[in-house]
Amino acid sequence: MSIFYLILGLVLLIIGGEFLVRSSVGLSLKLNLSKMIIGLTVVSFATSAPELLVSIQAALDNSSGLALGNVIGSNIANIALVLGTTALIAPLAIDKDFFKFNWPWMMGFSVLLYILLLSDNNLMRWEGAVLLFAIVVFLILLIKRARKNPEAVNVEEELQEGKWWKIIMFLVLGGLALWQGSELLVASAKEIAIGLGIPESIIAVSMVAIGTSVPELAASIIAALKKEKAISLGNLIGSNIFNIGSVLGITALIQPIQIEEKGMGLLNNDIYWMLGIAFALLPLAFLPKMYNISRYKGIIYLGAYTAFLYLAFSTLK
Repeated sequence: MSIFYLILGLVLLIIGGEFLVRSSVGLSLKLNLSKMIIGLTVVSFATSAPELLVSIQAALDNSSGLALGNVIGSNIANIALVLGTTALIAPLAIDKDFFKFNWPWMMGFSVLLYILLLSDNNLMRWEGAVLLFAIVVFLILLIKRARKNPEAVNVEEELQEGKWWKIIMFLVLGGLALWQGSELLVASAKEIAIGLGIPESIIAVSMVAIGTSVPELAASIIAALKKEKAISLGNLIGSNIFNIGSVLGITALIQPIQIEEKGMGLLNNDIYWMLGIAFALLPLAFLPKMYNISRYKGIIYLGAYTAFLYLAFSTLK
């Protein structure tokens, strides 16, 4: 039954994530927020909602390995799996904001998380407050940049003309689906980990992380299948920033994240994968063809993700 509940939890997260994204965008349009701000903040935060709900639930259940592993694994999956798969379908264009703003902030948040964890192998409440303060600074600077460069982000006509009752309905249904899905996912993942003798942290960086990255994966693949000229790399990078700043920040404020000895692989291995895969975006952007994530670069990332999963489970032997 644990496998059934795991799958059911993933399905609810997918449905909840989709409802939340659509309702968030619709609500923002009703409030006359700029489309640039919608694309870079509301959508990124909404697609990080599954990670937030799962991490908070895991922390409250005293499963810190799941909470931290979920974020680290999701950040790896967003770049290596989601970006790699999307590039395989259609090459991605890289804009100037990638070099000037998005990538430096993502690396900054990643390094900050590494430093905070390295100091005492946990995330205390004050460290969660530091991460939340950093995300507030990021949002302020992001909004200032959006006002200086009001380039529109494509939004479906259906969302622009959405009715208030429909927006509220999607918001409520999305929230309920995410809440129930996160509870099922965390509970079933813990049972599977205990039954197979697998550390919770490994389940978190693999099955749980892939599940909570599904909203980003689905959105990117759909955009690629529609043959859009460019898919915003900033949205994936934004999701990684929100995962560290808001997800871990809020989770640590609610319940400090303690890393047990059996979950030390997160610090001894997984976080280096997260840092390395994020950093690799910069040199890959300059390799021929420049300013482009081509199909062969997507294959490189998918290969790296396969290697990451293989090495994560090989430690069980």
